[in-house]
Amino acid sequence: MLFLRKIADGLISLSASAGGFCLLGLVGVILVDVVGRALSSPLFGSQDLINMGMAILVFGGMALCDRNGGHIAVDLLEPRYPPSVNRLIDIVAAFLGAVIFVMIAYTLHESAKLSQMLNMSTNLLRLPRAWFQWGVSVLSIITALGMALRGLELALCSKDVRKDTR
Repeated sequence: MLFLRKIADGLISLSASAGGFCLLGLVGVILVDVVGRALSSPLFGSQDLINMGMAILVFGGMALCDRNGGHIAVDLLEPRYPPSVNRLIDIVAAFLGAVIFVMIAYTLHESAKLSQMLNMSTNLLRLPRAWFQWGVSVLSIITALGMALRGLELALCSKDVRKDTR
């Protein structure tokens, strides 16, 4: 299980790095576009870059958000339940999240195949949409694998990786 966790943490770090680099790029694009608009010369294609970059940014950080326990949780009833019920809820939520992200990845993969077949591209820069859809699909799979592994760790080892202090 430790070997799987190391691989998952590496993939999660890679995913978060992709999102981080995308964030840096988006900040640069937005800065150049805003300054360009003030000088009556906006950056051509900034809308295309921002739309595609935001998808990579969000899905790139999703696995790290799950790893660190950053998702929104409503725990109104948690203090009233025994620890075993709370653990069961966490296990079910982890596996349900993994299934949802697999479905997102599958839908995006099918959409990318369609985009490739129809030769779809962004409006201004004519960047192929399929590349971004495949990228987000891969990032969704990484998130799903991280959630599934967290569910397995909770079920088999009673270890919650979100409560790890490194």
